[in-house]
Amino acid sequence: MIKILFICHGNICRSPMAEFIMKDLVKKAGLEQEFMIDSRATSTEETGNPIHHGTMGIFKKYQIPCTGHRAQQMSRQDYETYDYLIGMDQSNIRNMTRIAGGDPEKKIYKLMEFTGSGRDVADPWYTGDFEATYRDVSEGCQALLEKLKGNLAR
Repeated sequence: MIKILFICHGNICRSPMAEFIMKDLVKKAGLEQEFMIDSRATSTEETGNPIHHGTMGIFKKYQIPCTGHRAQQMSRQDYETYDYLIGMDQSNIRNMTRIAGGDPEKKIYKLMEFTGSGRDVADPWYTGDFEATYRDVSEGCQALLEKLKGNLAR
């Protein structure tokens, strides 16, 4: 089983968007049994809060199922549990590495690395542009799934 943890600053916009987009892609590919997918925050600011209404609007628009999410912070134990810890921007990567106590197993990635660009996924909390974030997250998740499908075939 491949274990993926998506991480952003608050765990109410980008990382749950990635979590549920990836779960939807995996389900549509018939690979649900092959993956464990979740999301976390690097901060405690939103702990216990539900998904942001802007992200919920994206889920509704694109008919992406999502249930039961409450924001929670990444822990050092998450580094041991997950195979891929995927941040949305360079600030997330820096904070994830700090929380994990380093990245000796090279498990920490930025989502858009899988598309070949490596750019940051803009935080819609600040930009207000949930659609642009959806396009980036969707592109990143699709590229990640294609990479991982290759690993499953081995």
